[in-house]
Amino acid sequence: MPGATDDRLRERYASIRARIGAACARVGRRIEEVGLVAVTKGVPPDVIRAGAEMGMRRFGESYAQESERKRAALGALPGVEWHFIGRIQRNKARAIAAFTLVHSVADARTGAALGREGARRGVAVRVLVQVNLAGQVSKAGATPGELPRLLAELRADAWLRVEGLMAIPPALTGGEVRPLFAELRRLRDRQAHAEELVHLSMGMSSDFEIAIEEGATLVRVGTALFGARKEAA
Repeated sequence: MPGATDDRLRERYASIRARIGAACARVGRRIEEVGLVAVTKGVPPDVIRAGAEMGMRRFGESYAQESERKRAALGALPGVEWHFIGRIQRNKARAIAAFTLVHSVADARTGAALGREGARRGVAVRVLVQVNLAGQVSKAGATPGELPRLLAELRADAWLRVEGLMAIPPALTGGEVRPLFAELRRLRDRQAHAEELVHLSMGMSSDFEIAIEEGATLVRVGTALFGARKEAA
């Protein structure tokens, strides 16, 4: 029943906003400093529309084709941003370059592919650099040691605008994951022109409050908002 579904979503959204506010208050931050990215992988268009009507303004997608289908079905949603948060396939660079912000640039070749699309469109592509803090074989991203060189290469592309860092830590307890979030913040602060790296995209449904306490400016929340769900076919 649509009404019951909307009520559950409204309750979850209010709860997430309250938890973001409380986490900010614990460390003396303003709630406006943290952006909620509602992760909509597998979420149908009608639920996304309902979320937008409730005030959600950033939606995160992991697959370019799935996102294109949804956006075609939704039409214009005023004031909404679409963030790409998944692994980037270079043959999908044209579609991915059209997102408001790309969180997951993991290497120079991927950045170059997006830069070429930015040049073709005449609009610089806003990107974050993915960092593999824990050395996970299953995760993409630059190692901390590789990051300075990668940042320099990406910044040299006139059609890329590098705005920060992103990380996807392994599933850990709060006490175990906190040092990784803190390390991403310290790593950012050690980079040349760190003041340009305004965003730290870190924290998901299970740990976003800890991420906020450690400096996250964007948190990616899916299950806590929409519940467990199947991916779209």
